[in-house]
Amino acid sequence: MAASLLSLIITIIICCNVTAAAPNQPGGGFSVHLIHRDSATSPLYNPNETPTQRLGSALKRSINRLHRFAPKSTSSSSLPYSDVTASNGEYLMNISIGTPPFPILAVADTGSDVVWTQCKPCSSCYDQDAPIFDPAASSSYKTVAFPKTLIGCGHDNAGTFNRNGSGLVGLGRGSASLVTQLGSSIGGKFSYCLVPFGSENRLTSSMNFGQNAVVSGAVSTPLFSHVSQPTFYFLKLEAVTVGKERLAFGGSSVVDGEEGNIIIDSGTTVTLVPSDFFAQLSDAVDSQVVGGEKARDPQDFLSLCYDTVTCLAFYGSDDASIYGNVAQQNFLIGYDLQKGTVSFKPTDCARN
Repeated sequence: MAASLLSLIITIIICCNVTAAAPNQPGGGFSVHLIHRDSATSPLYNPNETPTQRLGSALKRSINRLHRFAPKSTSSSSLPYSDVTASNGEYLMNISIGTPPFPILAVADTGSDVVWTQCKPCSSCYDQDAPIFDPAASSSYKTVAFPKTLIGCGHDNAGTFNRNGSGLVGLGRGSASLVTQLGSSIGGKFSYCLVPFGSENRLTSSMNFGQNAVVSGAVSTPLFSHVSQPTFYFLKLEAVTVGKERLAFGGSSVVDGEEGNIIIDSGTTVTLVPSDFFAQLSDAVDSQVVGGEKARDPQDFLSLCYDTVTCLAFYGSDDASIYGNVAQQNFLIGYDLQKGTVSFKPTDCARN
């Protein structure tokens, strides 16, 4: 039985203002294609998996990421590559590095900083079916595809990585992320539009940078940063409405005392909220569902499901609040780091 995610009757209210984004000043811009890891065009696609199995794997990856978002002690925060080895996102970027250009397929992750790929010689690498980048075969190894952009070579790697993936593209706030390294050349702007699961019309979408990333006629909200968690983009979530019922959002204890109470992350599938808020949300959603017969999640992960099987793509967690990529689907989402805002515009991502 096909599995899907229930999100249509929920409105997330973020502290926001309706704005028409002005054209940005820096010249130029570029775009890359985003491929859903479970689309038929993805090298990660397994035709033998059922939709339910694919969904279950995505949900488990969301929970595996949680420990990355919890505050770290002084000793653990200094460990190298800790964010990289724990990452396993949902959308992939096709980029090329070196000369001649060597294609790699890497996770597009706003919750990470480092840009890296597995490289020869691999003393201890996770299994990878795609060819591994050989620095010795590249005449421009130190300058790669993006001029003066540092891309790490991993020779001893571990984590929950799929064998068809080649690495990760960190899009977070840190100094090593792609967005930070491109800096003024893109005017601090990037955007993406995530195609929903099972889209028939188009299986890829574009991630835009610079001039191409300007989002006009959108709703914008401030971006916040936290000293204790400098990688992540925080938003201030005020409430969630279900039908006409408005549920005030208190946020997670992880971020108490600082502005911004939820992380927006392209690498997490479901939306994670505090357990007490999740209980209120589930009750409110259930009260709005007419004629729906309760069903069990085949993966025993999501707690509110209805026959066909359709589940609420939220999960109760007191470790961190994360605005996942299911809730971001079919929105054109534009980040402007110079203005300190993120914009949302309802969009059919499979057609645009």
